[in-house]
Amino acid sequence: MATSLLTLLDDVASILDDVAAMTKIATRKTAGVLGDDLALNAQQVTGVRADRELPVVWEVAKGSAFNKVILVPVALIISVIAPWLITPLLMLGGLYLCFEGVEKLSHKFLHPEEAAEEHKKLLEAITDKEADLVAIEKDKIKGAIRTDFVLSAEIIVIALGTVGAAAFSVQVATLIAISAIMTIGVYGLVAGIVKLDDAGLHLTQPADGSTPNAFSATLGKGILWFAPVLMKFLSVVGTAAMFIVGGGILTHGVHALSETIQSAASGISGLPVFADIKGFGTLAEQLTTTLLNSAVGVAAGIAALAIFTLFQRVRGAKTAH
Repeated sequence: MATSLLTLLDDVASILDDVAAMTKIATRKTAGVLGDDLALNAQQVTGVRADRELPVVWEVAKGSAFNKVILVPVALIISVIAPWLITPLLMLGGLYLCFEGVEKLSHKFLHPEEAAEEHKKLLEAITDKEADLVAIEKDKIKGAIRTDFVLSAEIIVIALGTVGAAAFSVQVATLIAISAIMTIGVYGLVAGIVKLDDAGLHLTQPADGSTPNAFSATLGKGILWFAPVLMKFLSVVGTAAMFIVGGGILTHGVHALSETIQSAASGISGLPVFADIKGFGTLAEQLTTTLLNSAVGVAAGIAALAIFTLFQRVRGAKTAH
């Protein structure tokens, strides 16, 4: 009995070692998506009243966890019964990200008056303590959870590809570990980012009414200056990430297109102006790949928006008729 127990413990320890190793590898491979996920979600949950920021982040985090509860078993099942289906489904999600990015930009630049009016109404609602912001919050939460679903799917597929040759139990444990790490990591950072301005205000105006020392006051003012700059930066990065991630998913799904982009990136990195400087060749190759993937994402998003708009008009015409 004792021998059996020790054997079982040894097996469990061995599995945990494998899971830890696989999780470490998978985490490295998904780190890029984590950065995009962070930028996108920090952008999505901004624009709510200060006292509602953390509750909104918490709701999105719960939605993200639920996304992964759905995605992990679905990914494992599909990888067993229909592995060929993973890429088309992932490409569909990538196309949605590109569509969402183009729709956002078109609304901002092609309908500036409407966008400005919506922004004005949002600011008025945020500053009005009597206003009911439930509807605004629900829209933001739903949008963030939809975006998270696509990014979570990519993270899980990348992680699954890393542990594809491992035992099924190791695959399951690794995907669960990655899901937990990504959810806690992303939304912990998002919570910290959206409360930066509160931290700066606390340093400049302590809750007990005392006068802050010079260091605290200077640090607080610096944070108050930095917070809106960071949010504007994340807004730009978040939109760009839609095209980078979405376009990257689409190009990887089309082998010929992926090879063409890789060949172009390799050619540019081999140019003397880059190759002769240590490290610049790799940087040029990565930057070229990112720009070309983004271009594909923008083109796909424009096409998707055009088709969606045409469909809406045709349906509206039929309804009116």
